[in-house]
Amino acid sequence: MNAMIGTFHPYFIIIAIGLTIMASYSALDMFTLIRSTDQNKRLLFLGGTFSMGIGIWIMNFIGHISADTNRFASYHIPLTILSIFIGIAFTGMAFFSFFGKSIGFYHLVVGSTFLTFAVLAVQVISLYAMNVTIKYNFLLYLFSVLLIFGLFLFSFWILYSTKSYNISNQVWLKPISAIIMSAAIAQGHFLLKRATITTSEVVRGSSTDSPFFIYLVLFVAVLIIGGLIISSALISKQLAATDTNLKDIKAALDAAAIVAITDPHGTIIYVNDKFEEISKYNKEEILGKNHRILNSGYHSKDFFKDLWKTIHLGQIWRGEIRNKAKDGTFYWVDTTIVPFLNSKGKPVQYIAIRSDISNRKKAEEHLKETIKEINDIKFALDQSSIVAFTDAKGIITSVNDKFCEISKYSREEIIGKDHNILNSGYHAKDFFKNLWKTIGEGKVWKGEIRNKAKDGSYYWVDTTIVPFLNEHGKPYQYLAIRNDITERKKTEEVLHRQDKLAAVGQLAAGVAHEIRNPLTSMKGYAEFLQLDEKDTERMEFLNIILDEIERVNTIVEDFMVLAKPKAVELEEKNVVPVIKNVVSLLEFEARKKNVRLSFDCNQEIIQIECDENRLKQVFLNFIKNGIEAMPNGGDLHVKTTIHENNVQISIQDSGVGIPKEKLKKLGEPFFTTKKNGNGLGLMVSFKIIESHNGKVFVESEPNKGTTFNIFLPAKTA
Repeated sequence: MNAMIGTFHPYFIIIAIGLTIMASYSALDMFTLIRSTDQNKRLLFLGGTFSMGIGIWIMNFIGHISADTNRFASYHIPLTILSIFIGIAFTGMAFFSFFGKSIGFYHLVVGSTFLTFAVLAVQVISLYAMNVTIKYNFLLYLFSVLLIFGLFLFSFWILYSTKSYNISNQVWLKPISAIIMSAAIAQGHFLLKRATITTSEVVRGSSTDSPFFIYLVLFVAVLIIGGLIISSALISKQLAATDTNLKDIKAALDAAAIVAITDPHGTIIYVNDKFEEISKYNKEEILGKNHRILNSGYHSKDFFKDLWKTIHLGQIWRGEIRNKAKDGTFYWVDTTIVPFLNSKGKPVQYIAIRSDISNRKKAEEHLKETIKEINDIKFALDQSSIVAFTDAKGIITSVNDKFCEISKYSREEIIGKDHNILNSGYHAKDFFKNLWKTIGEGKVWKGEIRNKAKDGSYYWVDTTIVPFLNEHGKPYQYLAIRNDITERKKTEEVLHRQDKLAAVGQLAAGVAHEIRNPLTSMKGYAEFLQLDEKDTERMEFLNIILDEIERVNTIVEDFMVLAKPKAVELEEKNVVPVIKNVVSLLEFEARKKNVRLSFDCNQEIIQIECDENRLKQVFLNFIKNGIEAMPNGGDLHVKTTIHENNVQISIQDSGVGIPKEKLKKLGEPFFTTKKNGNGLGLMVSFKIIESHNGKVFVESEPNKGTTFNIFLPAKTA
């Protein structure tokens, strides 16, 4: 060994090797930290470079001093400083090649080459700094260079091998690599020293014989390397704390979210346990694949095209994706994809953070279906029923189109009001009191109500009121569902009247039969007496008897109409002269009662099909009723007009009028508003008009008069 490295001071060599090992370890520690953190990369690179450069120089410097301390007196300080900076520069170039995310064998060769240059440069410049003449043993020099290069390459291969390089292996790989690297530097120094032959004249006995300057240099070198080691330790501690925080964050993220990392091409390079759990794929099946393995076919190509366009631009993408698990089941994930960018702003990898929202999507789907069902029910209800919502106080908050249609009110007019706006006055207060009591107790109320529309017309609704209850069991709103039963109520009224008519008819049949027999005898004997009667006065009396018998017979026929209506024989007639004739017959009676009777018709001919005698009976009945309704006199106006292929005959008086509660009973058997009436006249008149395919409408208001409107089909030309 001595033959190879020459004489040396053993303590200096031990110190030099120790310092070199410490410097190498500190440098490697800093360089490995660069690969595991994104913080302080420049500071770590400068610290590592400086540490390794000083390590190479200190081995060389102390190696020369240990051989002959007197040589320090002839050291050229500027060249020494130059050797330090050149060593640091080559070291920086060596480790610059390890900055990439992936390290190949090419990078190891480049790094080893530059470190070898660093050792050679420091060695050569240090020799020239001692003012010596140098001669080289070329073969030994070449062997030394190759050996240094090989040891550096082996050291880098151990530390940066793609198979062995990870966080856990660094604990024991860094010391081994640092020792091998220090061995390369130390062995290189001694071999290169052996490969060179130097001659010099050293001044002895100078002040530099004292080792003070040597120890001073060593002390400074120790301080520098110690500072680097302490800095490395502090940075390592800080980064370890940061790593701990990152691990905690990662653990929390893994516990709460589905995480996957892909390279720039979308190939999956990392997944967490939750990813495996939800996708049903294990890591071996998913790593190296792309996310198309999870494609459910639900989303369009444009969906993913937009996704990739967004993240390729370095922007964060957020959205909801339906994926397909290994077992064929589908699941939804709320996804955030974050691109990691390089210094040029290009994505180098993507991290996808997902949350399972399958249950939420199912709930949303169920909600959509429920809303659709509700909308369908509402549509069906709106098409078939009259619907209104009110608040707890009965204020209308919502109505449908059918409500507006039947009530004649617009939404603006009805919302904010209560149902009193529709009150027809038909029902008693107790009726509504019972209604509110029922729904106020949270019970459903059902019944029939007659309402009044905006135009004053009346309509009947079959009503169901459903209270909606809060958590305390108290109603907070009501839903009223109504169906129009106006026609049904009219039919019931007609049937009710027909039932009465049937009863009256049965009575009339019996009465008419009993009266007609004596009437026949009376008429026969009266006509028999007329044959031999010569006395004019007695003949007049017999004529009066026959006329009265005929009138009684007409009344009996009216009874028979009730019992069994006979077929009406209709003929086409001009109704205008028929009305004029009746008006003329009653003018005298009207004047006696101080009634002004008038007839108005703007046409001379209005053809209808009718039974003239029966129609006269109706006009006589209605006009006489009008005259009798004005005991103190007044105006009775008869008017005829053509209205939509119908002739309208209005008989309007200014008499006492008819109260509402009695108006709806007109035409019922034995119901009359007269003191001495029998209640059959209007009933028979209504029946005659019905037999002419016509209708009668009565309008009346107390103390303002009554109008009978007769509508009969007119014959069009």
